[in-house]
Amino acid sequence: MESNKEKIVDDVGSVVEAISADDDNAAPLYQVESLCLRCTQNGITRFLLTSIPHFRKVLLSAFECPHCGERNNEVQFAGEIQPKGCHYRLEVQPGDPKLFSRQVVKSESATIKIPELDFEIPAEAQRGSLSTVEGILVRAIDGLQALQEERKKVDPQTGEAIDQFLLKLRACATGESPFTFILDDPAGNSFIENPFAPSPDPSLSIKFYDRTPEQQASLGYLVDPSQLNADAAMEETSNDVDQIRRQPHGSVGAAAGQKAIAQSNSAEIAEALFRYSAPEEVMTFPSTCGACAVRCETRMFVTRIPYFQEVIVMASTCDACGYRNSELKPGGAIPDKGKRITLSVKNINDLSRDVIKSDTASVKVPELDLELASGTLGGVVTTVEGLITKISESLERVHGFTFGDSLDESKKNKWLDFKARLNKILSMTEPWTLILDDALANSFIAPATDDIKDDHQLIFEEYERSWEQNEELGLNDIDTSSADAAYNSTGVTSNENPQE
Repeated sequence: MESNKEKIVDDVGSVVEAISADDDNAAPLYQVESLCLRCTQNGITRFLLTSIPHFRKVLLSAFECPHCGERNNEVQFAGEIQPKGCHYRLEVQPGDPKLFSRQVVKSESATIKIPELDFEIPAEAQRGSLSTVEGILVRAIDGLQALQEERKKVDPQTGEAIDQFLLKLRACATGESPFTFILDDPAGNSFIENPFAPSPDPSLSIKFYDRTPEQQASLGYLVDPSQLNADAAMEETSNDVDQIRRQPHGSVGAAAGQKAIAQSNSAEIAEALFRYSAPEEVMTFPSTCGACAVRCETRMFVTRIPYFQEVIVMASTCDACGYRNSELKPGGAIPDKGKRITLSVKNINDLSRDVIKSDTASVKVPELDLELASGTLGGVVTTVEGLITKISESLERVHGFTFGDSLDESKKNKWLDFKARLNKILSMTEPWTLILDDALANSFIAPATDDIKDDHQLIFEEYERSWEQNEELGLNDIDTSSADAAYNSTGVTSNENPQE
């Protein structure tokens, strides 16, 4: 008995060592004797640590009991919790069996919803799994069907209602009815395959969001109890705003301002923006860390970029967990027109041009048939080369099954070809085109000449926004007539500075 215990401890220790090992080391398959909860005999649990390319390191465990035939499997994430939560929305139409075979990684913190049926699978109902859309629905059907006979004897009315619901759920699982498959994971460790990658998927939308204090607490982070109360949090926020500390800067203070911003992960942003002008003042105010919900500081300053507009740079860093974040916000009024910027990249110097991409801008590279919808990558300050590199890293991170065993050879070759073409444009073996289309005109590519009119590789086009674009931006419902009347009644005239 003692030798068996020692063997189990050694095996579990080996699994822990494998989790801590580098990705390059091939992890073997481990077997551990474990108790079967069905027949109370000993079964075998097999552990395999594997890394899904461009996604996460995961620990697969499979249990099998030779006495009663009980079997189950589970996926656990051996890596870290992501800085933001993820929200996947898949529109499933009838008559398309490929949508049901999409691979799905569901972590133990993820919930699944089907709004059309008012159906939700909570995080605790299904543990971490590696499955497909169809597999998750079938498992949910089997779980509801398992105790139907006993349920009908105790509560016939509830049993009948569940039978009616199962008919609707089976219609979705067999492709007879359209439905929306929503996967939401505060930990950011879940995933739905995009078979069209690297091209956009018309049926799949992905969003990343900051976790709420309640979600932070559910993931095991230490959260201030007062932050769990919305009213108390609002009061504290209003008090914090009143305590904003302004740090004026002169000729010497500008260098101090650069140092303050650079203390976050904004070294590249600070370097790019200070190339144009130093801030007159840096404002520091208390905020909450987006990763661990601990109190931290956010630094903010306003600067104006020639040929562009006034922008607000915000940078925060957390001393508790080391999380760093930076954002670029546009200043001034909402422009009346959208803007499309086209850059002809012809030489290696064009790769070092400064680029400001707002979170409402889409990115296109026609030579690669590459198009990123607005909101992808968020708002960034970088260079042309940095933007392409970020796009490559983002595609590799989001599309987790790029080189998995289940990927057919044609899709694998498609991905390899795309990555080769992506690297090719950075080597400047041939010219290519970068297009930023921003409905709010908050994006910018720096000219290579002192006068922007002399840069013939750079084209700025203004256009009227469509009704759909205004609707997506929330501009159709904005009514500022009362505010304008109140403003004009004070006798102050508006003096908006046009772009240079």
